[in-house]
Amino acid sequence: MNGIIKGYNYLLNGLAVGSGIAIFCAFLMIVLDVTLRILGFAPPTITIAVVEYILLYFTILAAPWLVRQKGHVFIDAVTQFLPPLVKKLLAKAVYVVCICSALIFCWHSLGLLIETYTEGMLDVRGIDMPQWLLFAPMPLCFLLVAVEFGRFLIGIDDMYGDRTEVRESM
Repeated sequence: MNGIIKGYNYLLNGLAVGSGIAIFCAFLMIVLDVTLRILGFAPPTITIAVVEYILLYFTILAAPWLVRQKGHVFIDAVTQFLPPLVKKLLAKAVYVVCICSALIFCWHSLGLLIETYTEGMLDVRGIDMPQWLLFAPMPLCFLLVAVEFGRFLIGIDDMYGDRTEVRESM
């Protein structure tokens, strides 16, 4: 069991690192594109399309890690004034909604991934790219988001607990 947990943690951290690498690559591509334009050269035609994909990948790859780190956006202004029992019940309801939402997105993105792959659809922008690449990371990452909210639901962690300490350690 420890091996599975360790592997899962490596996967989460690896996706977050991949997200960071992706956004750095987008930065480099944009700098190269602008520099070439300033120097009077024609920039690569693929820059805009690839950067758009990177922005999507950056967001989706980091999502499970952000839930784990409690770095996602949520409003706790109301819940901090609630009695502990009501706060706990409301939190459980929120976890269930988040799990269901993530699983719905996982299911639909998997359907889109399969459809675009089997149909051989192309995304035509600066270059022709297989459209399934657009959906490739989504099913796994949405599933991992659901797992992370599931951890909150079963009590392994709490979305509201120690949030300040986690944010300060980043």
